[in-house]
Amino acid sequence: MSPDQDARATLSADSLDLILRKARTHRAWLDRPVPDDLLRRVYELAAEGPTSANCSPMRVLFVKSREAKERLRPALTPGNVDKTMQAPVTAIIGHDPQFYELLPRLFPASDMRANFAGKPELIAATAFRNGSLQGAYLMLAARALGLDCGAMSGFDNAKVDVAFFPDGRVKSNFLCNLGYGDASKLPPRPPRLPFADACRII
Repeated sequence: MSPDQDARATLSADSLDLILRKARTHRAWLDRPVPDDLLRRVYELAAEGPTSANCSPMRVLFVKSREAKERLRPALTPGNVDKTMQAPVTAIIGHDPQFYELLPRLFPASDMRANFAGKPELIAATAFRNGSLQGAYLMLAARALGLDCGAMSGFDNAKVDVAFFPDGRVKSNFLCNLGYGDASKLPPRPPRLPFADACRII
């Protein structure tokens, strides 16, 4: 096999810049709406990312209307109020602790539901871990499709759950503002840890 035949496709430098290297956490937003169809495409792309046994516990509520934003306001820490009210969309990224009930459909190859039923600690850990992973996929998908992101954890989860998930079925994890960021308001990009400070090879 020639080297060309063995080569794997990789993203271009521009694509890597778009989703990671030059992507920023935005705090100021342009007055430009985000179509519902684009949010659907963002979710559908993010849903393709892998999870444990395809458990897919993430649940997303896209908050767009003024009325819904006002319901969210009391749960926000003071520093997150203005940017969230200004953002065209705020995604409440949560997870469903009863995700395992869907495993017969999502993972038909074996009875994975039985591995979780009656095991609350395993259920909670799996839902939170994989829901967080899917939340990261959602951000990458949003950036890949031309949106900017502003993820944040400065809010009262209990208040959000009461206001938006009153049946207790979904537990909020973090928030992510979505839209078209105002790059003129960005501060300088802070440094990241170099490989030697964060990684080891053994």
